[in-house]
Amino acid sequence: MMDVNQMNSTMLAFVGDSYYDLKIREMLCRQGINKPKRLHQLAVSYVSAHSQAAILKYLVEHELLTKSELEIVKKGRNTKSRSIPKNTDVLTYMHSSAYEALIGYLYLTEQFERLDVILSHSIEFKSKENS
Repeated sequence: MMDVNQMNSTMLAFVGDSYYDLKIREMLCRQGINKPKRLHQLAVSYVSAHSQAAILKYLVEHELLTKSELEIVKKGRNTKSRSIPKNTDVLTYMHSSAYEALIGYLYLTEQFERLDVILSHSIEFKSKENS
C-alpha cells in the first residue's frame, strides 16, 4: 500500500497533470465542442504551464487553499526538475508543477469533494481569463 504523504512531488505532479488534463478534456467535450483543432486550442489554454501557474497564483492570492494544501504547493514548487520544457521559464514551470502536485495529492488522498472545489475555482478563473 502506498503512503501518499511519503511520495515525492514529481510523482504527485505526474498524477495531477493527467487528472487535470482529463477533467479539462471531459469539460470541453461536454460543452459539445467537436472540432479537433478547437478542442486542442482550448485544452492548451487550460493545461499549459503558463495557465497552471496563473491558476495557482489566483488560488493563493484569493486565499482559496488550506494551510495543508499550501504545504503541498510549497513542496511541489521546491522540487528540483531535471528538465524544463522549451516553451516556458523555470519559475513558471515550478509553479505549474506545484499546481499539478496539489491536484495529484488531492486525488491520491481521495479528497474528491475538495478536488472538485479547486478544479471549479481553476476552471472559473481560466474561463473568465479566456473570454
